[in-house]
Amino acid sequence: MTAVGVVVPNLNGARFLPTCLDALRRQTLQPAEVVVVDDGSVDGSLDLLARDYPEVKVIAHGTTRGVARAFNDGIRATTSPTVVLLNNDTEAEPDWLAELTRPLDDDAEVAMVASKLLLFDRRDVLHSAGDFYGRDGMPGNRGVWQTDRGQFDRELDPFGACGGAAAYRRALFDRIGFFDEGMGSYCEDVDLNVRARLAGFRCRFAPGARVYHRLSATGGGVTSSYFVGRNVLWVLAQDVPSALLGKYWPKIVARQLSIAFEALRHWREPAARARLRGQIDALRGLSAPLAKRGEIQRRRRVSIAALDAILS
Repeated sequence: MTAVGVVVPNLNGARFLPTCLDALRRQTLQPAEVVVVDDGSVDGSLDLLARDYPEVKVIAHGTTRGVARAFNDGIRATTSPTVVLLNNDTEAEPDWLAELTRPLDDDAEVAMVASKLLLFDRRDVLHSAGDFYGRDGMPGNRGVWQTDRGQFDRELDPFGACGGAAAYRRALFDRIGFFDEGMGSYCEDVDLNVRARLAGFRCRFAPGARVYHRLSATGGGVTSSYFVGRNVLWVLAQDVPSALLGKYWPKIVARQLSIAFEALRHWREPAARARLRGQIDALRGLSAPLAKRGEIQRRRRVSIAALDAILS
């Protein structure tokens, strides 16, 4: 079994870190290294880490730089062949890390592994059983809000992994690069999933790797609505091959228009206005993702038909 490094991004999560890090201490497979990347906290997180978790390596950002940057700095600070990302607002079961990394030991073609994420306060309700990517250009969590009855436990090949609790081979980052820091926060894992799939990497779902998540405890609301509105379009612009854009553009346009009209219908709600603002800023800023598109598409190693077959 290869060594595992765990990276935990943190922004003002002092009230959550003990639950998260104590659960790591209880793992049957102990991580070789744990790195907490603090993204400009002002709530005493750094003092808590220094006092109560001396085994944890801490990288402190003086200002908030976004989840993608926190992930990348954490990954670079580890040396283990397997890198695991874990949200600070989670509690992992004791066998989580062993179950999550087993598919990487068993199958050399697997480069990403998705946890079974469940709600922290309703522990039989799914948040993600691996992620999908739709032909309408919208990503999503398999099984979200469904009661977990094991309905996904035999469907072990999702499109990608939710970055809130996922394992990656370091070789994947060596091949396709790190998380896109231009996206800041939200959908940075979607972008990585698509780029990994373009390069021919596979994802596996580990149903025994159970993690409980306080949903949007350190994010969400207006912030997530804006970045999701923007970054969904940027993923399309830089990652999705032209042949698939040409085939599915009516679905893509219809879905984006539906989201925009729904935001207008709920204009008085701050999150709705933020989502629409994100869509507008995505179109205004298309030059950034388009500048990356050529290199991303040159890394593609799978056929359009094979990619089409794994879309939802």
